[in-house]
Amino acid sequence: MSRFPMTIFEKAIHDATATIESLRPLQPIHERAAEVVGQCLANGGKLLVCGNGGSAADAADFATEYACRFVTDRRPYPALNLAACGSLLTATGNDYGYDEVFARQVRAFGQKGDVLVAITTSGNSPSILSAIAAAKAGGLHSIALLGRDGGRARGLADLELVVPSTITARIQEAHKFLLHALCEIVEERWLLPMEKTQR
Repeated sequence: MSRFPMTIFEKAIHDATATIESLRPLQPIHERAAEVVGQCLANGGKLLVCGNGGSAADAADFATEYACRFVTDRRPYPALNLAACGSLLTATGNDYGYDEVFARQVRAFGQKGDVLVAITTSGNSPSILSAIAAAKAGGLHSIALLGRDGGRARGLADLELVVPSTITARIQEAHKFLLHALCEIVEERWLLPMEKTQR
C-alpha cells in the first residue's frame, strides 16, 4: 500500500473499478431485462428511452445501438430517444410543465408490449417518474436504471438496475456499462438468431 495519497486520476480508476464490481449481484435482473427487450423487438415492438442531462446522452447512445447497429451488421430495430426533439420537448415543457416531457411521448408513441427504458442517477427526476407511470398505465414494460438507493423511482418500474454508488460520474459510467452489456446480450441471443431463421 502506497503511503502517498492517490491522485485524482488514480482515485477515479479505483472508484470506477469498485463500482463496476458492485454490479455483479445485478446479473439475474440484467438477464431478465435483456429477455424483455429481446422479446419486445422480436415481436415487432419498440423501445422508448429517456433520461436527463448525461442520462439523456446515454439514452441517445442506447437507442442508436438498435436503430443503427451495435457490433454486427444486421437490420435496424425501432428505438426512440425521447430527449431527441427540441421542439417537442420545449412545447411540452412550456404547455404542460417539464415533468411531462417524456410521459406525453410515452402516451403518444408507446403501445402495449413496448418497453420504456428510463435512466436517472438520482432516482428522483420527476420527468422520469411521470414516464414510468405513463408506461404502466399504457401497458408498456418498464426498465429503470437508477443510482444511489434508487430514490423515489425505487419499486416503480417492472425491473430496476440500481447502481449502489453516491458519485454521479461513477453511476453514469456503470449505467453505460449496463446498457452496452444489454445491447450485447440482446443482439447475440435475440436479434441475430432471429435474422438467421428469417433468411
